[in-house]
Amino acid sequence: MADFIRIYEENPNPKEIEKVVSVLKRGGLIIYPTDTVYGLGCDITNIKALERIAKIKGVKLEKANFSFICHDLSNLSDYAKQIDTSTFKILKRALPGPYTFVLAGAKTLPNPFKKKKTVGIRVPDNNIAIEIVKQLGNPIISTSIHDDDEVLEYTTDPELILEKWDNLVDLVIDGGYGGNEGSTIIDLSDGDPVVLREGKGSLEIF
Repeated sequence: MADFIRIYEENPNPKEIEKVVSVLKRGGLIIYPTDTVYGLGCDITNIKALERIAKIKGVKLEKANFSFICHDLSNLSDYAKQIDTSTFKILKRALPGPYTFVLAGAKTLPNPFKKKKTVGIRVPDNNIAIEIVKQLGNPIISTSIHDDDEVLEYTTDPELILEKWDNLVDLVIDGGYGGNEGSTIIDLSDGDPVVLREGKGSLEIF
């Protein structure tokens, strides 16, 4: 049975955030709100938790395309190779926001991702997600809870999410109704922006 916690996005209660972080530190899986759809996540440093998510998604961990949720751009060098000024300006302009940026992966990536040439980075415009990552002290993995082909109605309602995921995860956060449109994915790994998927994030800023 998963825990179910209500957290308010305008002003997340630090004690509730602490509960979420302790679940992550124990290797738990959480479902949490972002500025797009609800995400399934775990601590990026916990191999067993990462393997659990990969199993749920039906992929091999080394081949999984999970995004890293960061609370700001300060630790980017831990996960992405040298970022040039023009790339950084794009990131600064778009984040926090409903974008996933694909960047060239750094050699310091956590073990399961060491062979990956690229990594997807997100800084969502959602205080709950940001505070969780801040308190945890490192990114969490994110993968959306819907199928890639369709976004079903239940994925926007935390109580329906709980019903469906109760036996698969350790905690579901009720952060209010979620969106049903994924992030816009922009590949910056070769310098020039390439749109891989148009989602909630507007392309006008590019």
